[in-house]
Amino acid sequence: MATINVYTESTPNPATMKFLVNKLLYNGSLDFPDREKAQVSPFARELFKFNFVNGVFFASNFVTITKSEDSDWEDILPILKDFVKGAVESELLIQEIASDENINFEGSDTEIKIQQVLHDYVRPAVEQDGGAIAYKSFDEGVVTVELRGSCSGCPSSTITLKAGIEGLLKRMVPEVQEVVAEAM
Repeated sequence: MATINVYTESTPNPATMKFLVNKLLYNGSLDFPDREKAQVSPFARELFKFNFVNGVFFASNFVTITKSEDSDWEDILPILKDFVKGAVESELLIQEIASDENINFEGSDTEIKIQQVLHDYVRPAVEQDGGAIAYKSFDEGVVTVELRGSCSGCPSSTITLKAGIEGLLKRMVPEVQEVVAEAM
């Protein structure tokens, strides 16, 4: 078995930290914003046993962890790095049940075009910052998305949403007039 290395990377959201490993963890993304939702994930369930963990998000080769307000990264970083390394080495499951996140775009031609742009252009950029974006709906020119992982509650996500994502979608899908985020 190859040695697992864990690297940390800060995100635009000061409450979240990205823990990257040299192995694919999950093909797609999974968000566990609270202890209750983490019950389907042995990996996330174990992380939530730490009282300073407030959120867990998995995508490709990283896990983004949201810490409680009263904890400091310098105190908890070594603990979390060791845990992530051990969990990956012991192949702790990220999800017990099969994922339904197959890439199946549905809806009108415009909706499919929007989902394709979000998947191909926006998702990789958002994942770089330890987050994810999910398409919710398109109604009368307004695209509604859900921000997950480090994007959820991030101070700069509004700027990203309006300046970046909305601008891109307006250029590539002329029917789009506005992009809004649904609160989680």
